[in-house]
Amino acid sequence: MSEAVDFYNKMGGEKNFRELTKRFYENVQKSPVLKPMYPADDMEGSERRLRMFLEQYWGGPSTYSEERGHPRLRMRHAPFHISKVEHDAWLQCMHAALIDLDMAEDMKEELWTYFQYAANSMINQPSSER
Repeated sequence: MSEAVDFYNKMGGEKNFRELTKRFYENVQKSPVLKPMYPADDMEGSERRLRMFLEQYWGGPSTYSEERGHPRLRMRHAPFHISKVEHDAWLQCMHAALIDLDMAEDMKEELWTYFQYAANSMINQPSSER
């Protein structure tokens, strides 16, 4: 078994990634900053795409690339206004989704480190209040 697949399985596999993304999007629905950025009529699609991306990134199935091609995260997020405000709101929603997940603490820390890095790299606007 490859190290990546082993890591995915240690994280709880599909069950935990499904729960994480479900919780995340429940939090997004409550966020006055993030909710308007997501299409109300396709939250299920947004949740599925994030889940597939995370599963693939962490060693699970490659469904994301098979269906959508290379992730190109910066390009896919370029049309959205992402400043420190959106960055912080996204991390707040993700942290709340992650914190009580049934997963070993070291795995949560690994995910959290990645989420912080990814969120930082999505910022495409100067840090100013809107």
